[in-house]
Amino acid sequence: MTPAPRTGPVFEPAVPEIGKPPLPPGREVELPGRGTTFIREVAGPERAPAVVLLHGWTVTAALNWCGVFEPLGHHVNVVALDHRGHGRGIRSPRKFRLEDAADDVVALADVLGLDKFVAVGYSMGGPVAQLVWHRHPERVSGLVLVATFARQPNSRGEAGTLRTIGLTGRASRLAGRRRRLDLVTKAAAKDPATLTRPAWMLSEVRTGSVPMMLEAAAAIARFDSRPWIGEVDVPTGVLITDHDEIVPPDRQHRLASLIPHAVIRHVPTGHDGCVVESDKFIGPFIEVVRHASGLEPTTGI
Repeated sequence: MTPAPRTGPVFEPAVPEIGKPPLPPGREVELPGRGTTFIREVAGPERAPAVVLLHGWTVTAALNWCGVFEPLGHHVNVVALDHRGHGRGIRSPRKFRLEDAADDVVALADVLGLDKFVAVGYSMGGPVAQLVWHRHPERVSGLVLVATFARQPNSRGEAGTLRTIGLTGRASRLAGRRRRLDLVTKAAAKDPATLTRPAWMLSEVRTGSVPMMLEAAAAIARFDSRPWIGEVDVPTGVLITDHDEIVPPDRQHRLASLIPHAVIRHVPTGHDGCVVESDKFIGPFIEVVRHASGLEPTTGI
């Protein structure tokens, strides 16, 4: 089935010298009673279903999804938001909770007039997507879960590490913003991968709220959808990143096994394959998105 032609927004131009790719235009959106978030949108074919993209921990919608915006927009209407505390997302004095992030998604759908949508979650965005369905099942028409989990910590040690990071985030609310950014910069410098990351990627991370991003680690440690994820009753796709060093493939398989009707696909990338190996990622990703959206399978993108 050939997707219908579309006329979408003109993408912001790339800035190669800092590694910034072309991106759909972004705008601030006020969520009544919650705060101001930031979204990017791509108009899909006429009458195409809506898909809301939910990014991973510490990054932004632009950074997580930069490689899929354009090709995905040939199939569905795309909305991607920055989670609270991340990028230009909602700032709040409240401690970061995944439940609040899930409710933000539905509040955004209300503002945009989306009665139903497909929730697509990557890494930390996976728990957010699962909670959107669990807390607001009447709004979710499909789920796509990528490089993610039903329960992330596999031991008390892992859980303790995440909780400690979360406590650091709570304490860091007392520090000035410059001091917080210094902490992020020093932590990034210890990661060898940072040396190969373009300046734009690092600048996207630095737009977030350090305390809220650190608090999100403790929220990840607490998350456990195993008691209820098997009740999911909408079309679901699970995309497993086979060389993932952050969310091991066995945890991704465990999540998939808990959803009896899930369509499972594999992609031979690491955890950041969506960004750094988008050529391998896009085909299987669009396949599971089309399934969750109720669209006919297609061999092309």
